[in-house]
Amino acid sequence: MPSISATLARFRVDPYILVLFAAIGVATLLPASGGAAVGLGYVTKVAIGLLFFLYGARLSPQAALEGLRHWRLHLVILVATFVLFPLLGLASGVLVPAGVLTEPLYVGLVFLCALPSTVQSSIAFTSLAKGNVAAAICAASFSNLVGVLLTPLLVALLLSTSGGGFSLGSVVDILVQLLVPFLLGQLVRRWIIDWVQRHKKVLGLLDRGVIVLTVYAAFSEGMVAGIWHQLSVGRLLLLLLVNAVLLAAVMAATGLGGRWLGFSREDRIAIVFCGSKKSLASGLPMATVLFAGQSVGLIVLPLMLFHQMQLMVCAWLARRYAATAAPERQPELHH
Repeated sequence: MPSISATLARFRVDPYILVLFAAIGVATLLPASGGAAVGLGYVTKVAIGLLFFLYGARLSPQAALEGLRHWRLHLVILVATFVLFPLLGLASGVLVPAGVLTEPLYVGLVFLCALPSTVQSSIAFTSLAKGNVAAAICAASFSNLVGVLLTPLLVALLLSTSGGGFSLGSVVDILVQLLVPFLLGQLVRRWIIDWVQRHKKVLGLLDRGVIVLTVYAAFSEGMVAGIWHQLSVGRLLLLLLVNAVLLAAVMAATGLGGRWLGFSREDRIAIVFCGSKKSLASGLPMATVLFAGQSVGLIVLPLMLFHQMQLMVCAWLARRYAATAAPERQPELHH
């Protein structure tokens, strides 16, 4: 009888996503309320600050800046991440009057579209697909460096112009909670990076633990506010369909755009995987800060579903790319 991990791997299910949904289940049955909720809020704020401090300590500015000589490729990825995605998110506003999306789910979709790319999985899938790994490392790192500042600004701009109830005046508070710890991590990186690398496994568990905590806090607050009365099975299926269309549209645009612009096969692979993915690790803590006092549980739901969907689709696509790679090209793909 196959093990649980083998079964999950066969169906491309990320076990971490199951942990996050388990946190939602616990929040549904045992939500924090009253004094416990207040205490949890303080703990979550401190944990998110620590998380962004570690993000800053880990990300190498040199790795991101080294890729500037391949500026055309990185420009295409940045346009896909911070222009094409947000425009598609904004266009999804027409689905709210049509009854396909509720207002919180629409806000969540816009937020998803404003997030930076992933780092680890973008690089891993590019490598698996025999693409330009060096370009993927630079592009994903640069996307996250830019995203800490650009994502809150984009969300504020898009939701203020679309009537989403997000105030531009709140950006200062948001940047203080997210950007200051991140910049502190960057400033002290040279002194602590060796320690961070030595304790990579433990800090990785800490990262994931903080994100599980933010999910529990968000859905606890949502349970107290009665968010599940706003989400039927039919609406959940419609959200999955919207996510699928969004992912397909961006993957098609990055793939065709890379070919039209004359990039090599290896570069096109990096463009597709870095330009079509969104970071759950950055997104969940950001949402807790960005949407304090709102239905955070519903707002992060599009991101959680999109994350699992992108992993499954990209795993399939990476293997297809690898299977069609020309043998004579393979040795030059790993430099």
